[in-house]
Amino acid sequence: MKRRAFTLAIPTSAFLGLHRSARAEDFPSKPIRYIVPVAAGGGSDMVGRTVTERWGKLLNQTFIVDNQGGGGGVIASQNTARAPADGYTLMQGYVATHGTSPATRQVPYDPVKDFTPIGMIGGTPNVLVINADLPAKDFKQFLDYAKANAGKLSYGSAGAGSLTHLTMELFKQQTGLQMTHVPYRGVAPAFTDLMGGQTQAMFPGLAAAMPHLKSGRVRPLAVTGKARHPQIKDVPTLEELGLAGFDAMQWYGVVGPAHMPAAVVKQLNDTLNTVLRAPDLSEKLAVEAVEPMPMSAQQFGDYIRTDVARWTQLARDRKIELST
Repeated sequence: MKRRAFTLAIPTSAFLGLHRSARAEDFPSKPIRYIVPVAAGGGSDMVGRTVTERWGKLLNQTFIVDNQGGGGGVIASQNTARAPADGYTLMQGYVATHGTSPATRQVPYDPVKDFTPIGMIGGTPNVLVINADLPAKDFKQFLDYAKANAGKLSYGSAGAGSLTHLTMELFKQQTGLQMTHVPYRGVAPAFTDLMGGQTQAMFPGLAAAMPHLKSGRVRPLAVTGKARHPQIKDVPTLEELGLAGFDAMQWYGVVGPAHMPAAVVKQLNDTLNTVLRAPDLSEKLAVEAVEPMPMSAQQFGDYIRTDVARWTQLARDRKIELST
């Protein structure tokens, strides 16, 4: 009886191995759910729909965009982490869900351990802007003005713990400037008060800043990132101006549940990067000032780990800890 049981075990094991292989080779055999952790209609949603439309054509399969706003991306992140790790549920992670939020508050997921990195989509820098009526005309003049008026200036953000908040805190840490933080419920009201003179400076994403830069109501002084952005070529990077560590940006990428099959991850990453290298995609994403940033899955995973570590350390240094 033992011999018979052993004999039967061999083909069963082989069958399971072949079944798994076939499943990986046949992927995707049904529509892929693509969770976007914001409400429909915004910039992040546009990025997701633009990419998945082309990605689906390349995979010969449909992407179903599932907008799950609420909780600052927590709900979407939890639902993604709990989904089957078969490649049919993906999420558009971004700097909040996999960077600033886990760094500044307790979230019910681990941004690294609970997810499989698929690939980066792209990023847009943050830009240091000031009220156009301030006497400072460039970066150095603003530093001198802020130091001469220590404690008298204030800066707005899109909310406590947001990238606009943390980037300015990093800036204050490196320059020694004293400015009061005024958090808003979103970047739009923060811009209203900046242009009205209630606050004097801000570090918004470039896409949100562009209409106000064009109107001349605010003045750009510097951008984050390793290189100048093509839409504002005359504005230097902070690294050019002597400040290190300002390569962070508002980024978007794709993650899935932890422990996805390697073959599926590779197929998704290869095809995503093919989409990102198409010249016309850059033109589409330029509406949100997003530049495509193709990466391997490993590189994207390393990027997430670095971003979480960066903002976690800053939050500790600046004693930023939010309850919700």
